[in-house]
Amino acid sequence: MKLAIDGGTPVRSAPWPSWPPPLSAGQRELVTEVLESGLWGATQGSLCTDLAAAFAARSAVPYGVTVGNATLGLFAALRGLGVGPGDEVIVPAYTFVASATSVILAGATPVIVDVDPVDLHLSPAAVEAAVTPRTAAIMPVHLAGSPADMDGLTAVAVRHGLAVVEDCAQSHGALYRDRPVGGLGDAGVFSFQASKAMTAGEGGVIVCRDEGVHARTWSTCNLGRRLGGEWYGHPEVGWNLRMTEIQAALLLPWLDRLEEEIARRNAFCEAVERGLGRLSVPWGPAASAGSGAGGAAVSSSAEPDRSRPPVTVVPQPPGTTLDSRHLLMLRVDAPVDREFLLAAMAAEGVPLDGGYPPLGTMSALVEAGARVEPCPAAEAASRTVVWVRQSMLMEEAAGASDVVEALAKVLGADR
Repeated sequence: MKLAIDGGTPVRSAPWPSWPPPLSAGQRELVTEVLESGLWGATQGSLCTDLAAAFAARSAVPYGVTVGNATLGLFAALRGLGVGPGDEVIVPAYTFVASATSVILAGATPVIVDVDPVDLHLSPAAVEAAVTPRTAAIMPVHLAGSPADMDGLTAVAVRHGLAVVEDCAQSHGALYRDRPVGGLGDAGVFSFQASKAMTAGEGGVIVCRDEGVHARTWSTCNLGRRLGGEWYGHPEVGWNLRMTEIQAALLLPWLDRLEEEIARRNAFCEAVERGLGRLSVPWGPAASAGSGAGGAAVSSSAEPDRSRPPVTVVPQPPGTTLDSRHLLMLRVDAPVDREFLLAAMAAEGVPLDGGYPPLGTMSALVEAGARVEPCPAAEAASRTVVWVRQSMLMEEAAGASDVVEALAKVLGADR
């Protein structure tokens, strides 16, 4: 069958669902109400406070603070926990750069350690090996919508007296052992950036259980003011990190449909996984590394394990009760050129994302003082793992067959 990249007919010509979804009636009504009121700032209305309270309640903790974005939220949470110059914060190597830059913003040193080779979340063993007398905190990232191994990571934190800041940017609604993420550590930070499961274009929220941490975090986000103190009293150094009432108006009604959207994405992912379990493609010269458009091969030149499917879903960490499925991560074992795979899949109407490079390979972080531990699992993931983006996961489950069919076509092509 002729590939679309070579002029053939693509597997899919229909568009995937757009992101964000169209405004709901509740969003339209609340945004209009805020716009007409003229009370657009967080200090003028009550919606930012309501959103913070709603996220805190959903995280099973008493306190929340809204912020302009989750990078600032991670920074403010670290500040609220007393993390600063001279401290180290351990972050996973396979994550978005903001996990590390928020640490730098707080004046601390990010320590980049490896992820579990199976589920790609922060490895408790790697964290344990990286702890020094300067280590102040661990930052688990609930990657792609599934919770990190919080039992293992919390055990390390308790042994060494470390704070735990959860990066929940991709995990709205996820559950770990029936408990919501965000309330499992000392603070949790959610993102409302444009690609996230709930979005107002930008924005974030910090949740925490300790009153003192909340007061310090709130002060950091509100120009050093003290909760309940004088308006022009600024006993601490702080910044204006607030979100707007308009953003909160977009987000509050979204909470009513979040569970339905998570269920929809999980249905699509389960359908993809079933289809991949039946996927069979030739392993001949057509699939050899180096064929196609050039670039690094997805997998090594070693003989592949032909007893298992050439593409598998990256599994969830142990303890996952509910994966919110921000992304579907696929591990490609077929020895196919990576750039060719991405280009050919896009031509078939099924665009995939190449995913993260390991944080430790980013020269800007190293030059800023980051300490990088050996990260072979993250390096392997950067070569072998591709993503199905959230907008595609919002398609009806029947559309999962297009993903599987396109992979079979591309990996089995005689080139």
